[in-house]
Amino acid sequence: MIFTLLILLFSIIIHEIAHGSIAYSLGDPTAKNAGRLDLNPLKHLDPIGSVLLPLFMSFLGGPIIGWAKPVPINPMYFRDKRWGEFKVSLAGPLSNFTIALIFGLIVKFIALPQSFLTIAAIVIFYNVVLGIFNLIPIYPLDGSHILFSLLSERFNDFKIFMAQYGFIILLFLIFIIPNGLNWIFVLATKIVALFFNQPVVF
Repeated sequence: MIFTLLILLFSIIIHEIAHGSIAYSLGDPTAKNAGRLDLNPLKHLDPIGSVLLPLFMSFLGGPIIGWAKPVPINPMYFRDKRWGEFKVSLAGPLSNFTIALIFGLIVKFIALPQSFLTIAAIVIFYNVVLGIFNLIPIYPLDGSHILFSLLSERFNDFKIFMAQYGFIILLFLIFIIPNGLNWIFVLATKIVALFFNQPVVF
């Protein structure tokens, strides 16, 4: 459990650093000035998403999910005003999918000891889970920011509603709806199996 939590934690941290790095490349120094382009876990921990939720889900015996403290972003600095927020929001999930793909290709084409295969399976699984989870278009997840950047001003009322109540909706989805996120874990398991050529049980 501790090992899995560590993999999840650093996967989340890389996710947040990806946001900040793309923002910095677009001209926004906010995350860099806040010291958030750093692998130090203490700078990224969110009490609920990084500690309480992962521990709660691990004690329930199911797959774990979580999030880190959002990286501060100031779109006013972006050189690309139209697509800046879209690029920054998409960077997080893409970083997780990239990690999963790298480890997947390693185990697919290189003969490795079983101990590493176990580690790789966990890395692939949780990075796929994180990537998909964050693409859900519910505020404050990345998917909501991606959606907002694509919507015109006609949808401003919807954006305001989601900004106000999205977190409540997200908690409802996680804790109230039975197996509300189960489809993410099922899909991630199938993706892991593509690289291992056999079903993998988590």
